[in-house]
Amino acid sequence: MNRPRLLARLATVPAAVLGALALAGPASAHVEVESATARALAVDAVIAFDAEGESATAGIDKVTVALPTGIAPADVTLVEAPKGWTFTPTPDGYQVAGTALAPGKSAAYTVKVRQLPNASSVAFKSLVTYSDGQVDRWIELPKNGAAPAHPAPVLKLAAASPGATPLPAAPASPSASPPAPASSAPSGEPSPSASAGTTPSDSSDDSSGGLSGGGIATIVGVGVLAVAIVAVLVRRRRTGGRD
Repeated sequence: MNRPRLLARLATVPAAVLGALALAGPASAHVEVESATARALAVDAVIAFDAEGESATAGIDKVTVALPTGIAPADVTLVEAPKGWTFTPTPDGYQVAGTALAPGKSAAYTVKVRQLPNASSVAFKSLVTYSDGQVDRWIELPKNGAAPAHPAPVLKLAAASPGATPLPAAPASPSASPPAPASSAPSGEPSPSASAGTTPSDSSDDSSGGLSGGGIATIVGVGVLAVAIVAVLVRRRRTGGRD
């Protein structure tokens, strides 16, 4: 898609902000990017992408994008995409995919970003996948002034408007599972914090089989008394036999 076609897709944007396009020209790549709100810290910025179909025999069926620093996957929502295509957040970006387009047809889609970062430009590294499995990797950035062979689409940003400030962090997704408490332990197993401070009682480690010191003394006393009684009886029998 050339620049006039991208501008036509953004025709609903107020004319007052179209001047930003001069600073947000299309990247010289096979995935082009355009925005009428290409300004640092811009809120609800609408960004249009155009991945050119370069195969004569297979059509594009997926575009995967790695977001630049300062834009989280949860900050991006789909505005427009080829009919039947769906938008799916990924750990580091998003994916738009669906039924393969006709060979040579561009995959044009538009997203809205909650807020652009406070930067002079942002790169949207993109993988373009075709129905035959071919993958074009538009992920390279200029290095030492040399133009890369497979450049990533880069959106240049104008300076932030006076008074523009970063928005607070977006709330966590309601579908996210709450983290488990730090002190929890698997069912049937003691909590580490509970077992760490446990000290065995003195009686449970006694070598006398668990009897206390008083119980041992009692048994010894009874034994001594029994021996004394037996000795007295034996003596009396001996004395009686001599009479």
